[in-house]
Amino acid sequence: MSQRSNALAERLEQGAAALAALASGLSERDWQARGARDRRTVGVLVHHVATMYPLEIQLAQSLAQGNPIAGVTWDAVHQINAKHAADFAAVARADALELLRQNSAAAAAAIRALSDEQLDRAAPVSLNSDAPLTCQFFLEDHAVRHSYHHLAAIRRVLEAGPT
Repeated sequence: MSQRSNALAERLEQGAAALAALASGLSERDWQARGARDRRTVGVLVHHVATMYPLEIQLAQSLAQGNPIAGVTWDAVHQINAKHAADFAAVARADALELLRQNSAAAAAAIRALSDEQLDRAAPVSLNSDAPLTCQFFLEDHAVRHSYHHLAAIRRVLEAGPT
């Protein structure tokens, strides 16, 4: 395990732990609160982060092998997110938190398995206009950042009050 891959994995674990800590202490009303913009509930957002870790890691591992990420568009991402929100509208907190725990641990382990050489490999990424991105950048921009991004969104929802 490289120091870089370990540091990335630790940042992912810290974000997932912060998200879990916040979600664990919410009232049922707050768990069901909806964001003003995308209308997903807090519970759906927590489950969403957990659900996306395997896909984000799979894509990063493809980059680590020098393969491009092709055909993945933001329209497809939005469709996946909308379907997820509908399918898991009534997600139980315990289920979402357990999935977050399991999938963040698996994601961190997969990141730790990457060498510095793999982290440095770059290939075109369709989500980013086919810009050649390194595996490390992709991890930082997706799997590592994901929990922090939604944690901030959840905090905004909670500060605004239930809708």
